[in-house]
Amino acid sequence: MADVIIALIPASAWGVYTFGWSAFYTIMACILTSVGAEFLYQKLMKKKATPYDLSAFLTGLLLALNLPAGTPWWLPIIGSLFAIIVVKQVYGGLGQNFMNPALGARVFLLISFATQMSTFTLDGVTGATPLALLREGTTTDLKDMFFGNIGGTIGEVSTLMLLIGAAYLLIKKVISWRIPVMYLGSFAIFIVLFGGHGCDINYLAAQLCGGGLMLGAFFMATDYVTSPITPMGQIIFGVVLGILTGIFRVFGGSAEGVSYAIIFSNLLVPLIEKVTIPMAFGKGRVKDGK
Repeated sequence: MADVIIALIPASAWGVYTFGWSAFYTIMACILTSVGAEFLYQKLMKKKATPYDLSAFLTGLLLALNLPAGTPWWLPIIGSLFAIIVVKQVYGGLGQNFMNPALGARVFLLISFATQMSTFTLDGVTGATPLALLREGTTTDLKDMFFGNIGGTIGEVSTLMLLIGAAYLLIKKVISWRIPVMYLGSFAIFIVLFGGHGCDINYLAAQLCGGGLMLGAFFMATDYVTSPITPMGQIIFGVVLGILTGIFRVFGGSAEGVSYAIIFSNLLVPLIEKVTIPMAFGKGRVKDGK
C-alpha cells in the first residue's frame, strides 16, 4: 500500500498544482472520510481496527484522483462512505471486495450525481475534457495532454506524472507489466481497427493520454484483490480491459469508459482464474470418463 501511495504522489501533487486548493481539499476529504469510516465501522462491528494498513488511505486517495476539483464538499464524503462501507467492509473487508472500492464509488457518483461529476474547470474556465473534444471531432494539443495542462479529474490529467509513478511500481516489482501492457496494447489495436481514424498516430496518442486510461491501467486494474493472480490470467484480464474500454469509448455514449471496463472485468476474474489456474502436480483432467 505504501509503495502505491508513494507512486501516486507525483500525479497528486500535479493535480494540486494545476487545480489549486480545491484539489487539496478534495483529496483530504476523501482520505479522512475513508480512514474514519473504516475505523468506525470496525469498532461498531467489534472487529480489529486496521487504520494503519493504509488500505483505506489508498482508497480515499484513488477516489479523490478520480474526482473533478471543485466538487461540492459533500461529494467526496458520500463517495468515500460508499467505497469503504458498501464496496469494501460489507463484503468482509480488505481482500474480500470483488471490485475496486474507489472505482465502485466513482461509478456510483457518476450515476447519482452526473452534473457534479462531469463539470471540469481549469483556470476558472469550465469546459469539455480532451476526450470529449476528440469525440466531437475537435483536435487537441497532445503536448498539453502529456504534461497535464488540460481539464479532467485531479489525478488523470498528467500522463507524465502517472508514468513516473508507474515506473516506480514496476522497478520495485509492486506490479507486473502484464496487465497494464496488455491493457494499453489491446486498447491501441482496437482504436486503430475501429476508432475511425486508422493509424493516425496523433489520434491514437490522444486516446492513450486522455481520460483515466493511464491511471486505471497502472494503479487500479493492477489491484491485487480484484485482478487475477496467474500470469496467463493477467494477460487475458488486460486484453479484456482493452477491448471493453475501446467498445465503451468508440460505440458508447460517453467519451471515457475506463471505470466501467475495470469493474466489468473485475466481475470476470473468478472465471478467468478458473480456466488459467495451473493443475496441481500429480493431478489431471478426467478423459473419456476414466
